[in-house]
Amino acid sequence: MNIGIPKEIRPFEYRVGLSPAGVEILANAGHTVYIEHEAGTGAKFFDHEYEKVGAKIVYSAEEIFGRVDLLLKVARPTEDEIDQIRPGSTIAGLLHLASTRQSKIDFLLENKITAIAYEQIQEEDGSLPVLRPLSQIGGAMAAEIASRFLQSHFGGRGVLLGGIPGVPPAEVSILGGGTLGTYAARAFLGLGAHVTVLDRDVNALQRISQLMPGVVTMLSTERNIRRVCEYAEVLVGAVLKLGERAPILVTRDMVKSMRPLSVIIDTSIDEGGCVETSRPTTHDQPTYVEEGVIHYCVPNMPGVVARTATHAFVNPVIPYILEIANLGVDKAIKQNQAIEAAVTTYKGDVRHLSRLMK
Repeated sequence: MNIGIPKEIRPFEYRVGLSPAGVEILANAGHTVYIEHEAGTGAKFFDHEYEKVGAKIVYSAEEIFGRVDLLLKVARPTEDEIDQIRPGSTIAGLLHLASTRQSKIDFLLENKITAIAYEQIQEEDGSLPVLRPLSQIGGAMAAEIASRFLQSHFGGRGVLLGGIPGVPPAEVSILGGGTLGTYAARAFLGLGAHVTVLDRDVNALQRISQLMPGVVTMLSTERNIRRVCEYAEVLVGAVLKLGERAPILVTRDMVKSMRPLSVIIDTSIDEGGCVETSRPTTHDQPTYVEEGVIHYCVPNMPGVVARTATHAFVNPVIPYILEIANLGVDKAIKQNQAIEAAVTTYKGDVRHLSRLMK
């Protein structure tokens, strides 16, 4: 199979669709891998490393998009990129189509392009093997980000997350007890913050309580969310509904009730955000203030730890990519339930994309 890896062009997206180790696996299996010149530079993977393991370097995105059967991306394609995708081909990546423009989905359907969303690859036990490590990174980063934007010279409240003897720690509330929420809780707890986690699933709360006895757990209800907003100095949105837009759990009125210059980190912004006042930001302008509260809503948080993040998603995704390449897209989808669960568009039809399914 002809497989292509273009250079990511979204601002501050330094990750790359495959590491040299991943390319080597595909090349050794007899597949032809084309990679755009300097596609891996942001993650400190260089052209000579790819050539050494069998990749073919090309010097334009058009050449990648026009000649391959399987296109491996990190971020969802931009308007400029999507028009270049060859009709009838397959694109795989962290696509998050539940929150994209309808025009992009229409293009995929009209051109019978198969789209496989890594974040929706789901095994029979319900696990999300490719999304998991990226959620782990996002959770760990949330504590670093909150610590920075609570500082006075970043416009924050001037609060130290862990406090000191005689001065209480910051109050951190996390909406969602999944992988990201759990890793965020662990990171915040490690820095000495007072952490509360809310989730609808009592079993998730039980697991967090057993893992981290120092974390307060609460059932995620409107009443409890409103309650924690009133005292939280950091609010982390870590909500996921697979294949759907994230639900709005925090209303504008709840944001108004928060302490002045508290910090909201909406990690659900990839799926539209779970806070009513959230809107996407970028790494160069990561925050804005609305209703007196600092909002951090960067969709590609792991993009700036590009080397770690590339290894993190390639490790679990390469077996699925190899299966698609070896068997062909149609047969791989038919035989592997985990891959089938990640198909959002297929030859002009909608699959596993709730916003368009009746």
